[in-house]
Amino acid sequence: MSTTSTGNDAGRTGSGTASGDAGAESGNAARGASVIVNVLQVIRCFTVETPVLGVTEIAAQVGLHKSSVSRILATLEQEQVVERDEASRKYRLGLGLIAVAGPLLAGLDVRRIAMDDLRALSEATGETAALNIWDGTAAVTVEQVPSRQQVKHTSVLGSRYATGLSASVQVFLAHEPAERVQGLLDAGRIVFDAPTDGTDPAPYPERLAAVRRDGHAVNHGETQADEAGIAAPVTDHRGEVVATILLAAPRYRVPAERLPELAAHCREAARRISQRLGASRP
Repeated sequence: MSTTSTGNDAGRTGSGTASGDAGAESGNAARGASVIVNVLQVIRCFTVETPVLGVTEIAAQVGLHKSSVSRILATLEQEQVVERDEASRKYRLGLGLIAVAGPLLAGLDVRRIAMDDLRALSEATGETAALNIWDGTAAVTVEQVPSRQQVKHTSVLGSRYATGLSASVQVFLAHEPAERVQGLLDAGRIVFDAPTDGTDPAPYPERLAAVRRDGHAVNHGETQADEAGIAAPVTDHRGEVVATILLAAPRYRVPAERLPELAAHCREAARRISQRLGASRP
């Protein structure tokens, strides 16, 4: 009887401890969530109508003590999410907030913004025009306007390309730090097969330097013998490459002498989309 009683008591004690731990974790999570909510409430106080606010004004809006608001603002100022107006000693939103929101804004806008120019590019060249983004290790097709011609090159939306000689991959890697490119190659994340046309390509760093210089990349039957691809970079308001415009065509319709013409069309489409994303005109 006593043994059974001791076991039951131990069971209740253990249950109480677990409940206490769960309660503590729940309390910590709630406090953490509360801090995040408070920070967001402070940021949301800044509007077009009231772009500059003081601690007292913000505290009154969010219902927090002025000391709490001051601590939040101090942290946000360190991260450049807000900045202090020297004349009034009040605060306004800082450029750091744009840097945080930039990738999201570009990701949301680029497909919608690119559609008209993709259609125009396909119409002007008679070939498939596609939009690719970079996921860190591969170029991913996110939009496409197929050629109206019966024989065409297209890809399934969501297709990933990680071959070093792919035109879009060349563009993305041309604008990555050299050590990042080398790391991807060393890790085997970027496949660098021999060109299908049997040519001996220039050393890869030199090739990427040429892509940066020329403003476009070419894959003239190097990854697939019957396909030609030309890609140009799309940049956002920060000057960062957020996508590529790709022309894909059967190689027999793209003799070497036609490459400059198609490259010019591709660069122009990429330039127009970049301007709509806030990029400075080259």
